[in-house]
Amino acid sequence: MILPGQPAALFAALQAATAACIGHRLFTVMRHDAAAGRNRRVYSSDAEAYPVAGFKPVNWEHPWTQRVLVEGRAWIGRDAADIAWAYPDHEKIAALGLGSAMNLPVRWNGRPLGSVNLLHAAGHFTEEDAALGAVFAALAAPALLAPDDDR
Repeated sequence: MILPGQPAALFAALQAATAACIGHRLFTVMRHDAAAGRNRRVYSSDAEAYPVAGFKPVNWEHPWTQRVLVEGRAWIGRDAADIAWAYPDHEKIAALGLGSAMNLPVRWNGRPLGSVNLLHAAGHFTEEDAALGAVFAALAAPALLAPDDDR
């Protein structure tokens, strides 16, 4: 079936599939913009708390950036301390009752395109979830390869 309204339809399908197979309470997709030095939100399951077009600057020195964007490996934050280490907005995340995160890199030919991000209660995500999540994240590549009209 071809769904109109791309890429939002693709992202909504990924949100539903990851909810069913892994579970999450917040689902976002970030597009990496190397030229601007930032990651911009292109999809959010909670547009009020985390609106589309919000962005986070990239700190190339941070180990999270090295792991997810440079090395292309998933990152799992299992508790509030992990979230505080990785996210400057950790207090907002905690206020939403979220205590764990999983960031899944989206890449094409070794180039970072962005990440698919799932957040849930503390201790929710496992290494097995990351392996399965990598398959779902790969499905986001066509949408993140497409021209971005909202820069």
